[in-house]
Amino acid sequence: MTASDTTESTAIPSARRTDPSFQAFFLLRTVFTVAPIAFGLDKFTNVLTDWSIYLAPWINDIVPGTADDAMMAVGAIEVVAGLLVAVAPRLGAYVVAIWLGGIIVDLLTLQDFYDVALRDFGLLVGALALARLAQAHSGRHA
Repeated sequence: MTASDTTESTAIPSARRTDPSFQAFFLLRTVFTVAPIAFGLDKFTNVLTDWSIYLAPWINDIVPGTADDAMMAVGAIEVVAGLLVAVAPRLGAYVVAIWLGGIIVDLLTLQDFYDVALRDFGLLVGALALARLAQAHSGRHA
């Protein structure tokens, strides 16, 4: 056993590492950290998709600049939300849930992406589950 193995194994107590609830918390925290950051950064490159097609015209009309400009602002907010989940999951998870609620409203009013809105509703429920699990695991690693 190396020094790094000892450090890693003592960072999270053994009982917590084997607790299914903590494992669920850890998985959700990881996903809700990585996904918003990855999708947020992609708003600047449009590698995965042309994100501006997901912006409802009424939102585009009230935000300054173009739809692409709006999506870059969205991307910046998503990166911050992902980082917030990483450092403060009890708060960050609720921020992500609210953000997903806004995306769902956008998609429903756009009337072309009901399937994506339904998927995002599932993600919203997952973010709320993370918030509740973070409450339960509010020790050193939450």
